[in-house]
Amino acid sequence: MKSKKTTNLKKTLNCWLSNSRVVGRGLFLCVVIALATTFIADHYGGPTLLYALLFGMSLHFLSEEGACKEGIEFAARTILRLGVALLGARMTLEQVGDLGVGTVVMVIGSVSMVIILGGLLAKALGLTRELGLLTGGAVAICGASAALALSAVMPRNNNSERNTILTVVAVTTLSTMAMVIYPLIAGVLALADKQAGIFLGGTIHDVAQVVGAGYMISEETGDVSALVKLVRVAMLVPVVMVFMWLFRRSRHHTGETSRMPLLPGFLVGFVVLVLINSLGFIPDSVNDLMTTLSRWCLVTAIAALGIKTSFQKLAVVGWRPVILMISETLLLLIIVLVAVTFGGLGT
Repeated sequence: MKSKKTTNLKKTLNCWLSNSRVVGRGLFLCVVIALATTFIADHYGGPTLLYALLFGMSLHFLSEEGACKEGIEFAARTILRLGVALLGARMTLEQVGDLGVGTVVMVIGSVSMVIILGGLLAKALGLTRELGLLTGGAVAICGASAALALSAVMPRNNNSERNTILTVVAVTTLSTMAMVIYPLIAGVLALADKQAGIFLGGTIHDVAQVVGAGYMISEETGDVSALVKLVRVAMLVPVVMVFMWLFRRSRHHTGETSRMPLLPGFLVGFVVLVLINSLGFIPDSVNDLMTTLSRWCLVTAIAALGIKTSFQKLAVVGWRPVILMISETLLLLIIVLVAVTFGGLGT
């Protein structure tokens, strides 16, 4: 009896070690890309996610076959979802309440309108509704992180990964441009520090660029902009649930229903971390560690997605998706500017 248990344990360990070796090669490659691109961004400037994406795309041949394939898939799915879940450690319910009802309503309204417009405008441009909703969600919520989270609950097809990569590239580029241009707009309009914070936090796509733009103006602007941005990040939860409901039939037809739970684990993790952080149970040191881990997970995942995508597939996309995302960005800019200048937010 004892020898039988020992044999089963050995088999389990051997199986685990074998799977670890299979996944480990590709995962190690993605981590190396994440380390290299983070070093470049920290020392020479620029968006880390975009660097990781481009580095990964240059190694596309590794995803088609060979020893790295399984690890790349693991990073693109499991590591991605872990990174999104850990985003919940960045915010608390008290922070949301401090902004006031008007700002929260503005965030909810702007996010909803941009996503709806994305779906409608995509059809007008001859693109798929899925691409319109994905780009709208990325622009409206939190850039590349939202694109990765939303794509995780959308049905898989021949173009889904290409659409995700296209969205990440475009939204990261637009966010970087906004980080430079939007503080100039705030200066021209002579917005007060808090107004500028609401404007920047409500319009710029990625969290890092929001923080960078906010602290270019003042410390108060930086604090407010980061907080407004985190409210937008919180919108990821209801939007992911809506997307799951919208695409439930598509997942059924493609056989994905059994693989996708009613409520994804990464979404549950996000909500739980927000609640725990709101109760003050997460020490600052642990919170910082989780935020850093989230960032590393997302960079590693984007490197994997880059490896899985070829330049040839992106080249056939054309100009219409670019027009789509620029239009969504401009709509978000107009909505938030009107709310700040005429709605009295931040005064």
